[in-house]
Amino acid sequence: MNILSMENITKSYGGRFLFDGTSFYLQEGEKVGVIGINGTGKSTLLKMMAGLEEPDQGSVTMANHVICSYLPQHPVFEEKDTVLGAVLKKCAESTQQGHHAEEKETQAKTMLTRLGVTDFEALCKTLSGGQRKRLALVAALLTPSDILILDEPTNHLDNEMADYLEEQLKKRTGAVVMVTHDRYFLDSVSNRIIEIDKGKIYSYQTGYSGYLELKAGREEAALASERKRQSILRKELEWVKRGARARTTKQKARLERFEELKNAAGPTADAKVEIGSAASRLGKTTVEISHICKCYETKVLIDDFSYIFLKDDRIGFIGPNGCGKTTLMKIISGTVEPDAGQMIIGQTVKIGYYAQEIGEAEMPPDQRVIDYIKDVAEYVKTAEGSITASRMLERFLFEGKEQYGLLGKLSGGEKRRLNLLKVLMGAPNVLILDEPTNDLDIATLTVLEDYLDSFQGIVITVSHDRYFLDRIAKRIFAFEGEGKIAQYEGGYTDWQVRMQQKAQTEGAFAAAGKKNTAANTNADKPPAKKNSWKQPDTRLKFSFKEQKDYEVIEEEIAGLEEKMENLKQQMNEAATDFVKLNELAKEKELTKDQLEEKMDRWMYLEELKARIDEQEKR
Repeated sequence: MNILSMENITKSYGGRFLFDGTSFYLQEGEKVGVIGINGTGKSTLLKMMAGLEEPDQGSVTMANHVICSYLPQHPVFEEKDTVLGAVLKKCAESTQQGHHAEEKETQAKTMLTRLGVTDFEALCKTLSGGQRKRLALVAALLTPSDILILDEPTNHLDNEMADYLEEQLKKRTGAVVMVTHDRYFLDSVSNRIIEIDKGKIYSYQTGYSGYLELKAGREEAALASERKRQSILRKELEWVKRGARARTTKQKARLERFEELKNAAGPTADAKVEIGSAASRLGKTTVEISHICKCYETKVLIDDFSYIFLKDDRIGFIGPNGCGKTTLMKIISGTVEPDAGQMIIGQTVKIGYYAQEIGEAEMPPDQRVIDYIKDVAEYVKTAEGSITASRMLERFLFEGKEQYGLLGKLSGGEKRRLNLLKVLMGAPNVLILDEPTNDLDIATLTVLEDYLDSFQGIVITVSHDRYFLDRIAKRIFAFEGEGKIAQYEGGYTDWQVRMQQKAQTEGAFAAAGKKNTAANTNADKPPAKKNSWKQPDTRLKFSFKEQKDYEVIEEEIAGLEEKMENLKQQMNEAATDFVKLNELAKEKELTKDQLEEKMDRWMYLEELKARIDEQEKR
């Protein structure tokens, strides 16, 4: 059933058309992901769906009795409200009756806790932007609705929180429309993708991986049609050049067809961000961190962390919100001093810091776009030679008169894209990216990932975007509580596999401990004392199959680990081919399950072998 219709929508801002006579229809139960380059109108589309903005022309029609729940990109709360009070106020319509109010309060506390907000009586004025976003997300999820509209719901969520939200949306029966740049999240939750491009909305009845395949097919079909048109046009042009005389009706019709072919518009390529390689030479000494410590009040954020960054390092830092990741980035960049320890920065090191949040002080709303970039450099040296600031702006999709527009007129995503350009214009050789996937569109992220592949320097990133970390990071540092930071080789998925194996190992040893305790308890019983001493001698030995498994299992594990590495390499090589990437991801998941099964078997056999050896010593 159709529950929302947007027909022949036209909308413009400052002379720029966001939507030009396009339409969109939403069915019951659909989970729609909205994608498009920053500034194309994604947030505006959601606001029109929610009834917060009107189109210049066209109509937005909601089916009778349909209720919308909306999460804005930048939510606002009354500063005097408490955390819990603000959430309940947002979904007040469902808390009119007493028992419903109590149930809603319990649900709100549960969700807030899962999203890392535990002080329910804290005032909203004390909250960070990320915490406010999570409050608004809880309110949107708790409000009974037929259509849940979410603008960047995964921003400011750590990996565990994103997994929780993913579960919530998957089991939701109502329709969901969301703007997100988290590609794993988008592929997992959505069953339909709509793309905003040049004022039009294109719909794909599939998830994100399927969308990439269908779009590639659509573009290939358009190119094939254009090649056919050009071929016919060449033949018709030869006929015209031979001096065809327009005497007959047939000849006139052929001349008219020639004019139509000649004047027909060919397919327009999507605008794409282009990043030229620009970096300074990096000397022998890079960035050396030695026994760094940092506390805020009574909370220990970083406790005795040391690391020497190597040339071409690709490092990802992960951990729950508020654990100290951004603080560490600020320490590395030199904007925050550690409480203890020391930093050594090489003389040739040039740090480019892409911050998580940009205030008005960094991007004055009355400054022109081109002046903001020229503050860094008039020219930048790339492999292609020196390129002007204006040309670099064009590569970042700021065309013509847009370069002379004011920063205050840009969308949040456009500001982030412009700020990224400013950082890269400084030609850094140590690039610090703090949550780079927040607000950057997928097209820009893809180009950034390709750029980082060939970047001649060190890349240090903080990110909750699982795909971005798998794509970029070769080493993960995880904040594991009380200021401790642990090092793991590989990307995010590799770290996740190790955590699962660690949990299983601890569970297996805990279970083994209980069994041993029970065995020891039984052994102490007087009537069975003699028999209980003799019994293990016959019970604790390898069976024929266990002996065979024990002899080959380490080799099998090594083979599976090697296969995991090969699959990871293939995933890196297929980074922009989401169909192939999806196939490889499934194979990697199957291999991971096989490896976990082997690891469980290996732990059991090793424990049994140790007990057999101990028995033989006795």
